[in-house]
Amino acid sequence: MDIQTWTWILVGITFALYIGIAIWSRAGSTKEFYVAGGGVSPLANGLATAADWMSAASFISMAGLISFNGYDGSVYLMGWTGGYVLLALLLAPYLRKFGKFTVPDFIGDRYYSNTARSVAVFCALLVSFTYVAGQMRGVGLVFSRFLEVDINTGVIIGMIIVLFYAVLGGMKGITYTQVAQYCVLIFAFMVPAIFISIQMTGNAIPQLGFGGADQNGVYLLDKLDGLHQQLGFAEYTSGSKSTLDVFFITAALMVGTAGLPHVIVRFFTVKKVSDARKSAGWALLFIAILYTTAPAIAVFARTNLIETVNNKEYVKMPRWFSSWEETELISFEDKNNDGRIQYLGDPVKNELTIDRDIMVLANPEIAKLPNWVIALVAAGGLAAALSTAAGLLLVISSSVSHDLIKKMIKPDISEKEELVVARLSAVVAVCVAGYFGINPPDFVAATVALAFGLAAASFFPAIILGIFNKKLNKQGAIAGMTVGILLMLFYMTKFKFDWFGGGTKEDWWFGISPEGFGTVAMITNFVIALVVSKFSPDPPEDVQELVENIRIPSGVSES
Repeated sequence: MDIQTWTWILVGITFALYIGIAIWSRAGSTKEFYVAGGGVSPLANGLATAADWMSAASFISMAGLISFNGYDGSVYLMGWTGGYVLLALLLAPYLRKFGKFTVPDFIGDRYYSNTARSVAVFCALLVSFTYVAGQMRGVGLVFSRFLEVDINTGVIIGMIIVLFYAVLGGMKGITYTQVAQYCVLIFAFMVPAIFISIQMTGNAIPQLGFGGADQNGVYLLDKLDGLHQQLGFAEYTSGSKSTLDVFFITAALMVGTAGLPHVIVRFFTVKKVSDARKSAGWALLFIAILYTTAPAIAVFARTNLIETVNNKEYVKMPRWFSSWEETELISFEDKNNDGRIQYLGDPVKNELTIDRDIMVLANPEIAKLPNWVIALVAAGGLAAALSTAAGLLLVISSSVSHDLIKKMIKPDISEKEELVVARLSAVVAVCVAGYFGINPPDFVAATVALAFGLAAASFFPAIILGIFNKKLNKQGAIAGMTVGILLMLFYMTKFKFDWFGGGTKEDWWFGISPEGFGTVAMITNFVIALVVSKFSPDPPEDVQELVENIRIPSGVSES
């Protein structure tokens, strides 16, 4: 069977599975809609958290980033993995013990202020919409290539699917759907990696294969460095980013992970505090399987790509090349009219433009793997994008229905009415997410990295200080979150959208990229929150006692 037939079969089976699970586990109450009834096992929650976390950026774009940027791309591995250590140690158990539905719920109650809650709702919506834009673009990429529809149509199809199980099942449906999606995405990621590792190095373990030698005894990384140097690219195993920017990007991704509302809410779904810690441990294990494989896929894909396209006759290129050309994610301009593709590091002489988001999806085709493996990768990419999109949409809908409507506008709303509002909010959120998916600010991983910067700038200081500093008051939290998010927004829009006069790389403040500026905004948030709290009244005694109680070890109180 051809690739398209295999893709329709595998995507159809997986979509039917997701929808079936959503129908089976549909939410019947607000607690089931928001936190899956609070009774999810640590193992299931670990699987669901891993799927929620490993978005299109992890599955589709991260290996592509490493493939093109080499050593510089490792910041995404370090930041996104290290963030889970912070989350497990510093946040998950304490937030579970607090026992609320959402991050704005924690902020509003901890800082005894609806103003603080409103700022948190705004930040949650901003972070989630920025993040979900990358997921919807990932969905569009997969559909456009493998089902031969344009990217916009692919985004709309993805919107319909995720809307069905997010609106019907809520967190309960999403949780068990994400368990299935993790199994699909990790199988789809590992199978081609193992195939290609055996093909190129004879080693079935990709993590060992990419550091090994090919059939000629040449180490793959040395071979790739040589190819890069011959073609004028930067050496693959050397970095070009400044040490300061690498540090700030890594820090922003780490603390952004620990501040992402759609990840944090997962720890409200387990029965007790100790389960929150166990969930984080399981999630880190499941995430590590993919994250330790991504550098291997990057090296395999980059090596195969260069050897397949460079100085080859355009008319003799394999079918995969023309298929990706139709999506406009690969383009060839014959500048010297010799009919050959010159893929070079010199932008003036280079004739080939490649969207880095295609590398994982095109990798099995370039390596000439069986059609069913190619289709499996498409199904995995959709699973990764849709699982995260569903979690984000739930954060958006709960921020509106629970934190805005229930807690501030109409406190006497019935549970049935609140559930209706939550589902309507999810419908609106899907439509907005679809728009951003069709008009994203950047490629998938860069778009998602901006969401981490926004989370680092807004939520992380407020949550950490809210747990470990009982003297931090509402004035400090509100001032810190407001300045942090606005500073990050200004920098992001200035250098990504050319607002406020725009600017180039040379204009970056202290040489820090927009992806790393979340760390600067976070530090600013911390300083302002602490200074303002110092010069304003202490929180009420009951709030200080609440903070003390949160930090009581889990063995003392498991409720």
